[in-house]
Amino acid sequence: MEERQKSELQESEYLDQRQQELCKKYTDICRKRDYITPELFEEYGVKRGLRDKNGNGVLSGLTNISRIEAFTMENGKKVPCDGKLWYRGYDVMELVRGFSGKRYGFEEIAYLLLFGELPSREELKNFVEVLAASRTLPTNFTRDVIMKAPSKDLMNSITRSVLTLGSYDENLSDNSLENVLRQCISLISELPMLAVYGYHAYNHYEQDESFYIHRPEPGLSTAENILLMLRPDKKYSPLEAKVLDIALVLHMEHGGGNNSTFTTRVVTSAGSDTYSVVAAALSSLKGPKHGGANIKVVEMMDDIRSKVSDWSDEDEVKAYLERLVDKKEFDHKGLIYGMGHAVYSLSDPRAQVFKAFVEQLAKEKGREKDFALYSMIERLAPQVIAEKRHIYKGVSANVDFYSGFVYSMLDIPLELYTPIFAMARIVGWSAHRMEELVNVDKIMRPAYKSIMQEREYVGIDDR
Repeated sequence: MEERQKSELQESEYLDQRQQELCKKYTDICRKRDYITPELFEEYGVKRGLRDKNGNGVLSGLTNISRIEAFTMENGKKVPCDGKLWYRGYDVMELVRGFSGKRYGFEEIAYLLLFGELPSREELKNFVEVLAASRTLPTNFTRDVIMKAPSKDLMNSITRSVLTLGSYDENLSDNSLENVLRQCISLISELPMLAVYGYHAYNHYEQDESFYIHRPEPGLSTAENILLMLRPDKKYSPLEAKVLDIALVLHMEHGGGNNSTFTTRVVTSAGSDTYSVVAAALSSLKGPKHGGANIKVVEMMDDIRSKVSDWSDEDEVKAYLERLVDKKEFDHKGLIYGMGHAVYSLSDPRAQVFKAFVEQLAKEKGREKDFALYSMIERLAPQVIAEKRHIYKGVSANVDFYSGFVYSMLDIPLELYTPIFAMARIVGWSAHRMEELVNVDKIMRPAYKSIMQEREYVGIDDR
């Protein structure tokens, strides 16, 4: 028996080695065969990444859910302006001011995005009760699914859990609006549990730390329950919960043209079920070019702290940023992470709203020195980028610049940064799924221009 197992292990190792050799050999061949010169995109008028030279996205649909403004039209010309973001016609800054007291905003704004109107007190009360009642997982789901295959890649873990939840739903493929809305509300409520429990499983089985599972409490907000489930002692301050709540609201939706929301629309148009749609959106969000951007900001800031001796010395900080843009520091990509945005130029309204709350939290946590460094970089980075890259359209801090700092002050582990984005954005995905089902009955089928040349078939013996 032992000899047989040894033989099987050797055979497996041999096959792994052969696979690696094959992939290494053919990588360059794939690169050569698949490469298309940039000139051909220009020749055929194809917009790479669905964006033109000025970064404007290809118009692919209509939406009444949200809107972004980064330019105004003056005398037929686009003029950069301070960025604005609207949810269902309301300025996000006004919405945040509206619940800036003791009320939490996640549930209220989720109602707005899903149903198109701000709720009355009674409507909000009923909606909060429904969300609370939906914060439950099937019997033994945590043990049998989440704990079964723990992974450091929590986005993959969450995606697997979402797809598995579909197998517990007797009306999985019913795409009536009523059933889809039920599924969306359930997933909005369950996603924080899938993420936090997934982290605890990874932290225990892979990192050898203590394991604990706290059930959410029905009388608490989404932000409060996230912190309660995450922390061993369940404790958090009102300001901590408030800042996390603001973060969730600001990440909830963004104009409809982002990668994961477009994925939601595409998969919905195919007639797929809600769990598959959300799983596809999660897979789209997890990339470092989309939902993982704030992780790069935190890593960059750690590098700055380790290499700049005096954080208050503007000349020293600016010198580091110049080396960073010259690809001589950090990951050598030449990017100041958290600065600039595909749409916004003069300012990202989400970063503006966030910054005041970030400063309050920094004072509570004794992190004023860190906040001063962030503020200095926010001010200096546009100057450095303009000088080094000759970009003068306007470069400003985006919401990711401060969100990673906030999560670090909340003692949220790095592995949960993108999942928290997902906990917020699933509301926007749900609203867009509903809007797509109501208005469009055609599958999205983009066109690709083929540039391949026809070739004569050659028999295998003559190749």
